[in-house]
Amino acid sequence: MTIWQLAVYLLAVLLIVVVMLGLFYVLGQRNREPATGSQYELGIASQGSAHSHVPVKFFLVAAFFVVFDLEGVFLFLWAVAGRELGWPGYLETLIFVGILLTALVYLLRTGALDWRCDLAFEWRARRRSTR
Repeated sequence: MTIWQLAVYLLAVLLIVVVMLGLFYVLGQRNREPATGSQYELGIASQGSAHSHVPVKFFLVAAFFVVFDLEGVFLFLWAVAGRELGWPGYLETLIFVGILLTALVYLLRTGALDWRCDLAFEWRARRRSTR
């Protein structure tokens, strides 16, 4: 692909985006009802503060999920191209899975994935006491 083809493609994409946003602005519906600006137009009204504390464990598990979910993407790609990659590709896959298993063992040994009940109960008790 030459630089001109790339430039034409980028200009076409930019033009499509501008046209779509312009049409949305011109033809879009405009509601000026009082309920339109409220936070929960179609839901239950919120109670309490939105600044509640969430344990760090939730964020750790989310980060671990993203990391190990990407593993599935790479393994799928290697499975699709398995015949073309041959034995060197298979060896690379084994090394990749070995590194990920080592990381999982490390996470288990450090307690990063340890969900003890006493921690969950402690968090709930603290949360109830602040209400």
